[in-house]
Amino acid sequence: MKRIILISCVSKKRPYRAKAKDLYISALFRKNLAYAQRLNPDAIYILSAKYGLVDLETEIDPYDLTLNTISAELIKKWAVYVLHQLSAVADLRQDHFIFLAGMKYRKYLLPHLASYVIPLEGLPIGKQLQYLSKP
Repeated sequence: MKRIILISCVSKKRPYRAKAKDLYISALFRKNLAYAQRLNPDAIYILSAKYGLVDLETEIDPYDLTLNTISAELIKKWAVYVLHQLSAVADLRQDHFIFLAGMKYRKYLLPHLASYVIPLEGLPIGKQLQYLSKP
């Protein structure tokens, strides 16, 4: 069983092509990534509204798209794409997933995963930042 962390993308990005781990520059993303790395998982991926499942080392271009402003139908299509990508790198029935992502980024993924946790569920952004800052 692998432990895999999924972090949602954020709107604040560098204005040029970069590795995914460097493209997103908001405080919440940086703290999510640092927290994820402290957990020493088998893998960390970003849930990108544009690119789907993205490896931290993959270079991508900046974009202006979020699941927070698109229809449920388009989010469902995005989730099908992400599940296809995820099944190529993980076992959806055996692996354990840790979500550092909002409801819209996980809602249609969760029913297809046997084991997952959402450590920041229900916390407002300020409380998430506090939680993620703990050593």
